Amino acid sequence: MRPFSPLYIPKVFFELLTSFPVTVLMLVGSVIFGSLLGFVLARAKISGGKISKILADAYIGVMRCTPPIVLLFIVYYGLPELLLSTAGIDINNVNKGVFVLVTYTLLYGATISEIMRSAYESVDKGQWEAAVSIGLSPFQAFYRIMLPQATAVALPNFCNLLINLMKDGALAFTIGLVDIMGRGSLIISRNFGAYALETYIALALIYWCLTLVIEKTFSVLEKSLLRGKRSLTE
Repeated sequence: MRPFSPLYIPKVFFELLTSFPVTVLMLVGSVIFGSLLGFVLARAKISGGKISKILADAYIGVMRCTPPIVLLFIVYYGLPELLLSTAGIDINNVNKGVFVLVTYTLLYGATISEIMRSAYESVDKGQWEAAVSIGLSPFQAFYRIMLPQATAVALPNFCNLLINLMKDGALAFTIGLVDIMGRGSLIISRNFGAYALETYIALALIYWCLTLVIEKTFSVLEKSLLRGKRSLTE
């Protein structure tokens, strides 16, 4: 049996980083599009009609019960068939990253919507009414009074969601996307299974570093948003 080689870890670490932009692009894209979808769903549940609330609840319920890898395969194999059979559009040659973005947008849009809704409802609506009564427009009252407080409440949950999204994103290599996980699989295959442990340790180090960066960034944002609130209560 081949002995463990710790010196191989830094070597493969930098080789894995060549696919790091793909991982970050999928993560950022999923957050942006998922947040847009989440906003639409949250608005439907907060101020929409009865039918829109039912539809939003049904969508969120289905997405919550669907494992990421199952939805990824449904989108990757099912969406091209659906578009080809119904609209005659062939997307079989579309970049695999598009299917990953669609999958995690659909999946995490549902979770983000619940974070947005609960954060918004945690802020006393009397503050919005008071702001409007002193002359602010409804949009100004929302943007300047409600949104900063709701954002501060949502940040811890949003941070956890982002970390989970980053880890679930590693499943993208199962459809052939070469992110850092896919790059690791290619390296292990190239070495005929040798240095697999060293490669996985290097992968874990990259994910740990990325998690620390996300946690630190959200911690700074949360402290910044709560600064004004503390000064009022002190």
